[in-house]
Amino acid sequence: MIFRKLFTAGLLCITSLVASAQTDPAKQPLAPVASIDLQRYQGLWYQLALYPNRFQKFCASNTRAQYAQQPGGTIQVTNQCRGEDGKDVQAIGQARAARVTILSGGQLTPPQLQVRFAPEWLSWLPFVWGNYWVIQLAPDYRYAVVGEPSREFLWILARDTQLSPADWSTIEARLKEQGYDPAKLVREKHLP
Repeated sequence: MIFRKLFTAGLLCITSLVASAQTDPAKQPLAPVASIDLQRYQGLWYQLALYPNRFQKFCASNTRAQYAQQPGGTIQVTNQCRGEDGKDVQAIGQARAARVTILSGGQLTPPQLQVRFAPEWLSWLPFVWGNYWVIQLAPDYRYAVVGEPSREFLWILARDTQLSPADWSTIEARLKEQGYDPAKLVREKHLP
């Protein structure tokens, strides 16, 4: 009788743990948006918020990215920011499709990219490529949210240096559903 009670209690505990893991968004696989029109996605984006990271610690303000589609299906990524000293810093990288298909008409599905800023001659090394998944995208492409499967990195990009309070509310609510903590976001300064 005691064994049956212990077995039942253990089974209930395991069932409870499995159920909580299934409902915890941070434990679910991160899902990118269904597709992206690469023609509409390229161009200038302003970084409005991010999870702080080591490779952008020198940026004080005005972070932006320019995406330009290249022959062969890659995308040139030009990142710029203003350092603490007031000087602009620039890094040029390359993005490529990772387990994705570029459909006719320039649709990328699903939008899982890899980006590298290491020199071209190191591009054969897998660890120089970082995941870049578009996980939210406004229908009119006014903002995009970029993350990666571990949820360690996160960027909010927009076509303008500001978003409406309604857009921020939508983005943050969806981030919670996707297992991110919006409280960890640091808002970007854009100065004249």
